[in-house]
Amino acid sequence: MKIISFEENPHYLAQIVGLIDFCQNKEAHLEIKMAEQDDLFQIKAYYQDKGGNFWIALDNNDVVGTIALLPIDAQTAVLKKFFTYPKYRGQPVHLGGQLYETFITFAKQHDYERIVLDTPEGETRSHYFYEKQGFVQITKDQLAADYVYPDRNSRLYQLTL
Repeated sequence: MKIISFEENPHYLAQIVGLIDFCQNKEAHLEIKMAEQDDLFQIKAYYQDKGGNFWIALDNNDVVGTIALLPIDAQTAVLKKFFTYPKYRGQPVHLGGQLYETFITFAKQHDYERIVLDTPEGETRSHYFYEKQGFVQITKDQLAADYVYPDRNSRLYQLTL
């Protein structure tokens, strides 16, 4: 298992789309179309060229997890596209923890003071993970960050670094 920064590669992109479609639509039944997530088809421009990053977790060259950091301003970044296949969650792999550690290390190295995120209200496993990491739930008014996300009765969180 290794975690790397995304590099333009049709093989990886197809697998990223498959992973995210599985997690959002087959597992969570959110019915989020890929057309609502065009950032996936411009990862370098949307994340990396803006000073953020998009990481993929590989198991035998297969994408099994993702996480991204989208800068909003010099102090605030958004945690985005945090997905893993079920068999990589929890023990013994803890892939979510590994991806999150990669994300938070990058955020601290780049002096971000605040991380925000959105997650569907029904994703209680995700809520537990974020709250365990120190995120606190906020209102849309407290978000004070402008970024696009497919709102499916979303819960918003913030972490102060």
